[in-house]
Amino acid sequence: MTTLLNDRIEAGDVLEIELDGAVVSTLVLLAADTAVILDPCDGSTPIVVKRDELVSYRKFDATV
Repeated sequence: MTTLLNDRIEAGDVLEIELDGAVVSTLVLLAADTAVILDPCDGSTPIVVKRDELVSYRKFDATV
């Protein structure tokens, strides 16, 4: 996975991240300067990830 430089993450975005060794699609519930809250939409509890720990992800872009 790769991250675009200066890519803005906002509430409502769909991100693909690696979680426990598996690639998971998540919905961004809240995006702050220091952390994001991600919902894997699988019935589990949403997770909080610090921005500096979110180094590898793919952001879904409906325009592509």
